[in-house]
Amino acid sequence: MRAGVNSAGRIVSIAALGIAAGALASLAAIGFVELVAVLNEWLLITPRSRFMMEDKRLLLIATVCVPAAGGLVVGLIHNSIPERRSHGPPDIIQSVQEMDGRIPVRTGFLSAVASVVSLGAGASVGQYGPLAHVGATLGSLVARVNRDSRWMATVGVGCGVAAAISTAFNAPIAGIVFAHEVILRHYSLRAFAPITVAATMGHVMANVVFERPPLFRLDAISVNFAPEFLGFILIGAVGAFVAVFYMRAILFANRIARTIPCANALKPMLAGAGLGLAAIWLPDILGIGKETLRFAVIDHAFAPGELAFLLVAKILATALCIGFGFAGGVFSPALLIGILFGALAGNGAELILGDLRSDIGIYAICGMVAVTSAVIGAPLTTILIVFELTRNYDLATAAMVSVVFSNLVSYRAFGRSLFDVQLHMRGFDLTAGREKVMLDRRLIENYITRDHTELAPDASLDAAMSRLLEARSHEGYVVDADGVYLGTVKLDDLMTTKERNETGTGVTVACLAKPEALILTAGTTVWAAMAQMGDFVGESIPVLDDDGHGRMLGVVYEASIVKAYLDTMNDIRREENAGA
Repeated sequence: MRAGVNSAGRIVSIAALGIAAGALASLAAIGFVELVAVLNEWLLITPRSRFMMEDKRLLLIATVCVPAAGGLVVGLIHNSIPERRSHGPPDIIQSVQEMDGRIPVRTGFLSAVASVVSLGAGASVGQYGPLAHVGATLGSLVARVNRDSRWMATVGVGCGVAAAISTAFNAPIAGIVFAHEVILRHYSLRAFAPITVAATMGHVMANVVFERPPLFRLDAISVNFAPEFLGFILIGAVGAFVAVFYMRAILFANRIARTIPCANALKPMLAGAGLGLAAIWLPDILGIGKETLRFAVIDHAFAPGELAFLLVAKILATALCIGFGFAGGVFSPALLIGILFGALAGNGAELILGDLRSDIGIYAICGMVAVTSAVIGAPLTTILIVFELTRNYDLATAAMVSVVFSNLVSYRAFGRSLFDVQLHMRGFDLTAGREKVMLDRRLIENYITRDHTELAPDASLDAAMSRLLEARSHEGYVVDADGVYLGTVKLDDLMTTKERNETGTGVTVACLAKPEALILTAGTTVWAAMAQMGDFVGESIPVLDDDGHGRMLGVVYEASIVKAYLDTMNDIRREENAGA
């Protein structure tokens, strides 16, 4: 009976987590998007507001000053965040992969405000990364009700992210898969249940309660000519290089920003001023670019030269803004860059195929998913976004072909995603698997024991042998009066020396002490220790302090390191299988 009550309580708590996190994240996402839209109208960022502005001189001033002022505000906000930058998807991934799941509320709030200011002022950044972080923050907050469950904390983050993506794209299935594919990096039934509830809540809020419009609309289109699938493969392969260029441009801009001799708080302002000056001649690079995105799927809405120019300009503008510290994501710009590339490829296909070419919308969408999936490392999510937005099986199939080849190429040329590379640059490497991340966070100092035999340097051979035999130990560690490790002596060596009396009388253990081939420090990680002890033979490994003085803190046994590995693997399995 008690087991049944506990199971019922667990089901209720899981459902409550999904409903609460989903509803809050969805409301926050809708409010975020609406606030950005209002600011874009007020601050003359949207094409409509710019067209309606009669005072062209004021328009020119606003074009330059608004992004610059927005950058200054963002820089000042960043001064209140410990890392001096806004948080985003990489921080969510790191928190979850460390099995922490706690997103700081204050940092999440300040990051959201900085993102609203950036997007509202027309910075060429994305909104979906900030929306995911807002959702993760709220999901983490809701999950804190159950303080004793680490599993609830990480799943709460996944619920918030899934609801935010579901709301933003009107794509609940894509939201579910995104949370598992990008954030959690694993699938389990009990994690799947609350995340599904949260994503469904996001869909209901966006599609039923508030009746949000879809990102773009496409008429019923299909692939007219079977050989075009070869073209979709080519779009995927070339789109991967477009994505790599985009990601490398962001990283390069960030390196350039670090070399500029001015306060970090002023760097977004410099980027904003540069963006504004460029936008005088090319206003399409301002903001998210929804209007450009929607027009690009219309045949001949842009000439090929315009598409190519906009493509390069958007990449450079986004790299400048993100690299110099504006708050925002890389998802939305990747969508626009990909659609521009796909539309350009569609124009090229028209020259080859003529009237046999399918609607340019198919090419635009294939380009969009080829670039975006490579940037965020979410091939399944991008395919599902296309299918849920268009309800078009032919289009989803064509997109799937492009996504597959894009990710094959981009993984080899760059890595799984921009998020993973950014984490790697911070010293958080996911390429070797989750267990490496966890073992790299566990230090040897937590497994040190004083269960060993220490010998004074002036101890005689007889005294040393007596102590080792009494302790039933095969080796002793020679440590001076200051606790400095001098070396190790083996019982066999002591006995052999005693029997042969090779060195005469009055021999001390200091004469026989030899430093171990493997010596660890307190700050050594379990992963590093495992890598070093491949050829280790002995009872235990001496552990010294980290300050370079050579003081011995204790020893660690090989069995302890193996136990640390097994404990880590068990923690991961319990978390992935929803063990509370």
